[in-house]
Amino acid sequence: MEKIKNWVKKETILVVSWGLAIISCCFIFPDQKYVEYIDFNTLGILFCLMAIMEGFQALGIFRHTGELLLKKVKNTRQLEAILIFLCYISSMFITNDVALITFVPFTLEILHMIQQENRILPVVVMQTIAANLGSMLTPIGNPQNLYLFSKFNISIQNFIFTILPYAILSFVLIALFVFFQKPYPISTSFLKQEKLGKNKKLFSIYCILFILSLATVVHFIPTIALFVVVLTTIVIADRKILKKVDYSLLFTFIGFFIFVGNIGRISIIHHFLETVLQGNEVLVSVGISQFISNVPAALLLAGFTNSWNLLLIGTNIGGLGTLIASMASLISFKFICKDSPQKKNTYLGYFTIFNLVFLTASLILYFLMG
Repeated sequence: MEKIKNWVKKETILVVSWGLAIISCCFIFPDQKYVEYIDFNTLGILFCLMAIMEGFQALGIFRHTGELLLKKVKNTRQLEAILIFLCYISSMFITNDVALITFVPFTLEILHMIQQENRILPVVVMQTIAANLGSMLTPIGNPQNLYLFSKFNISIQNFIFTILPYAILSFVLIALFVFFQKPYPISTSFLKQEKLGKNKKLFSIYCILFILSLATVVHFIPTIALFVVVLTTIVIADRKILKKVDYSLLFTFIGFFIFVGNIGRISIIHHFLETVLQGNEVLVSVGISQFISNVPAALLLAGFTNSWNLLLIGTNIGGLGTLIASMASLISFKFICKDSPQKKNTYLGYFTIFNLVFLTASLILYFLMG
């Protein structure tokens, strides 16, 4: 029983998604249309990207890159700038989840080494915000972007043009945070560079697979072709990586696909959501994200509006706010609970204050641009 409870706590969103899917089945009995609910294109690309990122992470590529940058650091302000902007920039290409999984433990280790434990909470909070906001600039930065990009067949130019003002605003706010920190001299001589060595071949393979994935995202390569190539290559070259893929996220998507598909066939709910959403896509998606997180919010609302640009903005800035507004935020919180359990309530205070500042600024920008 204890194992079940721990599993439910760990996979809360998966349980919620399938709970909602099962409840919706009581209103729309399973039929052949259920298969049409599932966006296999999104699932295929998501699987490939997760597998490739797990491969890079297992090779230590992200940590290796971070340590190269840190060799140039002279004071705490520069250190914090690199640690935070590593999350901001890397999340555009390796997703917000992977950025935090990679660099938050790295940050905790470094801050302990240089005896700057008092900076752990603000730095990790800003890393989390940076990962959530940096990831919004690319279709592969987070799951909701990938889904919306695929569902609405958005061009890469329109995608970037829509979200760029909010990415610039977040960059400026993060830079201001870093600028106002006091610089204290430090030494990073404790860093030890590890060479790729015999892993260079694997690194090259994953680089090629990543390029193919990007080509698929912009519709140059069919998703089924990418899936076959990635799966076959990894099975042959590095099959252990397949065990590390977050399959629960894929099944979470399937659960929400079924729920959203059924909701769309219930006329009363369909009419209500269409009515509420009209002209309010940003505010509604931000509000819903606070309670069910921005990925399921995107899946739920995408079937009731054609204003993909407003939904894209709303679900991305909607990742700010509560701890569950973006599930990636839970990753950082778990690391803090493990590293400094006595500080978790203080962390939540920092997290809430900074998130509200960034969310408010983003909403103000939206209204000014509207």
